[in-house]
Amino acid sequence: MPTAQNGHPDFKLRLLEILRERSYREGDFTLASGKKSSFYLDVKETALDPEGAFLIGTLAVATMEEASLKPHAVGGLTLGADPLATAVSLAAFANGRRVPAFIVRKQPKDHGTLAWVEGAKTFPKGAELVVLEDVTTTGGSSLKAVEKLEEAGFKVSAIITVVDRLDGAREVIEGRGLKFFSLCTLPEIRSGS
Repeated sequence: MPTAQNGHPDFKLRLLEILRERSYREGDFTLASGKKSSFYLDVKETALDPEGAFLIGTLAVATMEEASLKPHAVGGLTLGADPLATAVSLAAFANGRRVPAFIVRKQPKDHGTLAWVEGAKTFPKGAELVVLEDVTTTGGSSLKAVEKLEEAGFKVSAIITVVDRLDGAREVIEGRGLKFFSLCTLPEIRSGS
């Protein structure tokens, strides 16, 4: 079993193996972006596995440290980012940092506070946040989360995705003035390295 040593080279290789085994499927699919695809990545299958969650959290925290990101909290659009936010929050805590998780709803709560963002009621206005994404294609889902977080008074500094399909998300996100990081890419999953 791997330990929580940041940047361990075997961690990424093992994550690629788990993604290939649990999350990668070939067939005829329609993506969230509306694009058609001959393959599909269901990263939730990896993020909900204990080893997959450990690796995602550890690699994301290492990415944040290497990029000198010090977010107040991490999270993203439900449902894909939910297990990622918990994994990254726990990995940060294991490394001595308290980085809470948050969830951005797809629709506002229909009662009580009518909130779009869960878990953020104690965050200071202007708090720096990092958005997490399971798979990026065009960047649309990530930017929807950014929009709702900015409307709530927070500042998003970066987006970290588990898998970049290399379909234009980086260019769109960086064109919006945000930093963009991926733990791995689709070609890496397909090739195994």
